[in-house]
Amino acid sequence: METIKQAAYMLGVLLLSVRGFSQNGDSTNVPKQIVAYAADKFSNIRPLNFEFAHAGPYNFTANRGSVKLPGSKVNSFTQAKTSATLVFIKRKTWMLGTSLGYKYTNGVIALTDPASGSIRDMDGRAHYFSASANFTRFSTLFNKKAVYYARLIVDGSDKYVERVKGLISGALVLKANERTKITAGLLLNIDPSSQVPVTPVFSYEHKFGNGLMADFTLPKNGYLRKRLFNGTGRVSLGMEMEGTSFYLYNFDGTPQKYEYRQMDINAGVVYEHALGGFIITAKTGIKITPSGRIFRKEDSFAHPVYKTKPDPAFYCSVGVSYNPFTFLQNKK
Repeated sequence: METIKQAAYMLGVLLLSVRGFSQNGDSTNVPKQIVAYAADKFSNIRPLNFEFAHAGPYNFTANRGSVKLPGSKVNSFTQAKTSATLVFIKRKTWMLGTSLGYKYTNGVIALTDPASGSIRDMDGRAHYFSASANFTRFSTLFNKKAVYYARLIVDGSDKYVERVKGLISGALVLKANERTKITAGLLLNIDPSSQVPVTPVFSYEHKFGNGLMADFTLPKNGYLRKRLFNGTGRVSLGMEMEGTSFYLYNFDGTPQKYEYRQMDINAGVVYEHALGGFIITAKTGIKITPSGRIFRKEDSFAHPVYKTKPDPAFYCSVGVSYNPFTFLQNKK
């Protein structure tokens, strides 16, 4: 689960890409369909996306190495995110584009001092930037449609450029017709800090009729979706995984650089509504964080120097995206 933080974004692009065409579809329209279907399902791969999220308050326990620390509390956890995804070149069998992202994280924390038991308030802020080059190729394998995806990523903070990493993935369309789409594949995470370098991926989509649909992209998310208001609205019930990552400096009073990383499971309800080419999104539910970890930049998530275990917390978010390819529109 820990490596999904970096893999989830690419997984969404890959699996939703192969949904954009059927086994018997017109291959000349594949790039256009990929852009449409992928952007329609995931807000962070739309041409432009803004999101504000809030969680808390919640308690957490922590360990520094093998030493258990007294429980503390996060009074507020807030994030502001923006992303842009552009396709520069679209051809019959391949696409080339880029993705840019920024995330601001603010945590108001009441830390319990291990020695005295007194409470010390902290207001932590972090900036995370990322940029990538994305390449997609469409082909066939074992007489089935296939998609191969590669992404070269550079990330960092407002102070330094920190990592260069990559993701390579491939998937086969096992079934694709008007009602049901099934895909399966593998994702390779080229990142020394990753705990699980290879992740199996699977997607299943089935339309039941009356605007009701089961939509699973594992391990990214799983939803039961329902179209509303003549197709301009969509409500989804289920869960999704979201990752938070940022770099820390002067954590222990030395020049050593650290990274904080956590994986959240957000279980709840999502509502999306289209207004022309814009989509307004609202989410709410319970956020479950199995673990948050701080580790040295040259180490991996599996070898933390500081580990937290937050309690489940209420979360909510609102966002707006520009998506001229949306399928959330009035049905003719």
